[in-house]
Amino acid sequence: MMNEDFSNFSMRDLFRIEAEGQTQALTEGLLALEKDPRRADQLEACMRAAHSLKGAARIVEIHAAVTISHAMEDLFVSAQQGKIVLDAARVDVLLAAVDLLATIAKSSELESGAQDIVWQADADRFAAALAQPCLNDADIPVAAAPLAAPAATPDQPVPGGENTDRALRVSVENLNRLLDLTGESLVESRWLRPFGQSLLRLKRMQREAANALDALQAALSHQLLDERAQTALAGAQQHILECQQHLSERLGELEASDHQATTLAHRLYDQALIVRMRPFADGVTAFPRMVRDIGRELGKQVRLEIVGERTQVDRDILEKLDAPLGHLLRNALDHGIESPEERLAMGKPAEGVIRLEACHHAGALQIIVSDDGRGIDREQIRHAVIARNLSNEETAAKLGESELLEFLFLPGFSMKQDVTEISGRGVGLDDDQEMIRNARGLVRISAQPGEGTRFKLELPLTLSVVRALLVEIGGEPYAFPFAHVVRALKLPGSQVQMLEGRQYFNLDGQQIGLVSAQQILGRTAADHADGELSVVVLGAPSKMYGLVVDQFLGGREIVVQTLDPRLGKIKDISAAALMEDGSPLLIVDVEDMIQSMEKLSGADRLAKVNGESGTEGDGRRKRVLVVDDSLTVRELQRKLLDQYGYEVEVAVDGMDGWNALRNGHFDLVVSDIDMPRVDGIELVRRIRQDSGLKSLPVMILSYKDREEDRQRGLDAGADYYLTKGSFQSDALIDAVIDLIGEAAA
Repeated sequence: MMNEDFSNFSMRDLFRIEAEGQTQALTEGLLALEKDPRRADQLEACMRAAHSLKGAARIVEIHAAVTISHAMEDLFVSAQQGKIVLDAARVDVLLAAVDLLATIAKSSELESGAQDIVWQADADRFAAALAQPCLNDADIPVAAAPLAAPAATPDQPVPGGENTDRALRVSVENLNRLLDLTGESLVESRWLRPFGQSLLRLKRMQREAANALDALQAALSHQLLDERAQTALAGAQQHILECQQHLSERLGELEASDHQATTLAHRLYDQALIVRMRPFADGVTAFPRMVRDIGRELGKQVRLEIVGERTQVDRDILEKLDAPLGHLLRNALDHGIESPEERLAMGKPAEGVIRLEACHHAGALQIIVSDDGRGIDREQIRHAVIARNLSNEETAAKLGESELLEFLFLPGFSMKQDVTEISGRGVGLDDDQEMIRNARGLVRISAQPGEGTRFKLELPLTLSVVRALLVEIGGEPYAFPFAHVVRALKLPGSQVQMLEGRQYFNLDGQQIGLVSAQQILGRTAADHADGELSVVVLGAPSKMYGLVVDQFLGGREIVVQTLDPRLGKIKDISAAALMEDGSPLLIVDVEDMIQSMEKLSGADRLAKVNGESGTEGDGRRKRVLVVDDSLTVRELQRKLLDQYGYEVEVAVDGMDGWNALRNGHFDLVVSDIDMPRVDGIELVRRIRQDSGLKSLPVMILSYKDREEDRQRGLDAGADYYLTKGSFQSDALIDAVIDLIGEAAA
């Protein structure tokens, strides 16, 4: 189905669209579960679809749909926990419930609410049936017959109709294509300027030739030249003069054309971008009512403040923000804001405040969700980390504030014990973070106990064109989006200091560690003979790095081209673009690169910026590849292995790990099982089928501790199968030593 521009759709129209996709996903999942009731991937997919439908129905106040989807979600969670098995009778009830959801979504009376009482009665019967411990055919409610899709209204597209409005609805796909083309025209228009500069060089060469000819004539003036030679010399001078005059005229025309073309391209792009932009208020209209209703349901007094409603936001980004912002607001209501009694006892006003703010800052869209609630208890997180076997007490005690808060983004990690229609079941901050990353953004969290929590989202203004700093590294151009660059500067070599064997420089009173870009990207080290370094400062205010590049190439707008998904995740690279001459340009994944710098720094393997190796003279340490889609789990494994002297590389999922294995040498692989794109079992199979890797030791480290899971991993070819509870003992290190020996080669 063609993607539509949803700006003129009502909220219930949007619910219809979402319900169509989610009910289809539920139907497909249930049919698969009917054949194999224990399929974990299908149970997870169905649970998430029901959870998403519940959230969407709650926003548009379709209470019957909330009741059904919540009951379905409960059932799927029970099946995941092994408390029940989805037998044929339960699948029948679930499919009938999906039919009822589809009926509600497609009904022409959805807006009027005329059928709400009937639907709620049906929903209550289905919820009761789904809650029964045993079911038979007599217990299966009969859903109302699905209604035909409503006829198209005048503001909806009618394919093939002869009578159409003068107003034309354009698909998002076509609008994106138009914006891409205008972005390309903006880039192409800049080709004229360097071409004009090359003609200026030609003009200088002509002037030098004319001067040389004049000098020749002066040198020969004392000699007697025949008439033919004099004529030839005068003709050459006249010809060069005419060429200079012609070139000057053409240069003037080219400069005027360059100005017009660049101005027109900018106007065209700006106008196309305006078509895609919407005020922030358009995407948050449902949130005040949602906050009010949920606050009353929880017995809390809450006020939502929205700042920056007129801030212009790309339509695609605004659409992608709906789910994460809704979840962050519900989190603030459920986890953050205290009850009126608790607030008064703490000396706070009885009414809590949640603030949603949008603005443009440093060429990026910045959105902040904050509350004045109880904040986050770091020690409570630390205890939860230990209780969930994510770390042992010794390691957890060393975790800093930012590291502890990162655990909140782990799948299934929650600080709340009870589950309600408002609190999720691990369908939360990890999904929010993934959605924001898909929009090429990032999210940071900060909190003060007793004072509140603050989520800061940074996103590009548009997904098609980005302003970036271009640099040269190892003879190749790279682009750093300005939104992620703290500072770019020229650093005299005399200002480089050594501290505990590492190179630093002082920036506004803060010591910034220097890292070689050539080392990060595996390029040839540059010779900084002039003693001056080109440095790009990256990172958060609390921890920044100075990345040393070969040279700056200037700032410009570039048209973002996505990489072929078959390449998988390329380390430190997010996308690509084209230079004016058509040569490729790689766009740096700044967050990924910061992790690479932290990894090298933590392993004490930073090379000197003059190309000297930071570990020169040391014996080779054995290399371990850690593959896990959880940042926190990856870092815990990395730190633990690093403490015992192993050199550790990390990969974000199975595909990333497979790419790393094909491009580097490792002595051991430690992999999770459940990961996107390529899971751990498939990764092990690929390793065992590769002639060059088949003897590589592989260890699986997973939360799954059932015997059938262990056997499945060993059957695929793993040498060891450990559970992540091994963080609390020496089992992991003992297994590593058993497989590859001590860290030193």
